Amino acid sequence: MKTLKQEIADAVADDLTAIEAELEKNLDPYLDLVRQVASHILFAGGKRIRPLLTILCARLCGYRGEEAVRLGIVFEYLHAATLLHDDVVDGSGTRRGNPAAHTLFGYQTTVLAGDYLFARGCSLATQSGQLPVIQTITDVAAVMSQGEIQQLQNHGNIHLSEDQYLEVIRNKTAMLISASCRVGGLVADADEDKVEALAGFGMDLGMAFQMVDDLLDYTADPRVTGKPLGADLREGKLTLPLIHALDRASNPDRFRMAKIIGSGHCSESDFSLILSRIRAAGGLAYTRQKAKKHLESAKKKLSAFESGPERDILLRLADYILERQS
Repeated sequence: MKTLKQEIADAVADDLTAIEAELEKNLDPYLDLVRQVASHILFAGGKRIRPLLTILCARLCGYRGEEAVRLGIVFEYLHAATLLHDDVVDGSGTRRGNPAAHTLFGYQTTVLAGDYLFARGCSLATQSGQLPVIQTITDVAAVMSQGEIQQLQNHGNIHLSEDQYLEVIRNKTAMLISASCRVGGLVADADEDKVEALAGFGMDLGMAFQMVDDLLDYTADPRVTGKPLGADLREGKLTLPLIHALDRASNPDRFRMAKIIGSGHCSESDFSLILSRIRAAGGLAYTRQKAKKHLESAKKKLSAFESGPERDILLRLADYILERQS
């Protein structure tokens, strides 16, 4: 029996092929080193969810042209740029099971290659000639950068509130996924209410996507995710499972957890202690439930559209986000 992931992959196989070809064709730096760094992150096994959303949302609105593919890869370029920059900022050693780009090419080259991907994405957006599309893409690039700064400001802050966390993931993750859906509606010249419904669908999808990511940092198999358990914790990032646990911990437990978070070093035994406190406080179940609510909200927003293959795939994508293991 096929898994949900396999079913979705089979349904969008031709689109995935078109996305890969477009990513390769439009990556045209005149320096081979820039291509090497960009290719290292772009072709290392990404799920291509963002460009797929642009294509599927455009088709949901009746569009059948090729522009959706070219605009869809803009979001993959922007996403790849943020990953290059994030790994430099966080000092991460691996990404998707491979050495992080900065460990191979150096910090300066990696940052500048990320800048190139940002610029290339914006350049492709301008070729659409549609001001709402261009504005959506350039606006989200600015918001994402500020989200990264917000996360830096929150580094190691044991008093971080759930609302502050939600603002960061909205800016860093959900806004890009929302924009990819919005652009699908815009390229199809859909009515404003349908464009907004797609953007709302993407926002809920993105919030859930990041929450599940934060769950996987505590629960997933590193052989599947390509990164060690507790990577966020070791980088001083407080995510929802830990925020929930800290909020409900006794004073002694809170003190012990705060000491580990503030030490800048988290041993295996430290991680086990933190994880046990998160489980005891219901932090994993709470985060999963919050993600599930966002996905239920996302699905409701698709009720504005007629039934059809694209809508079915989008609904299945929402289900997949909750059950994914990497």
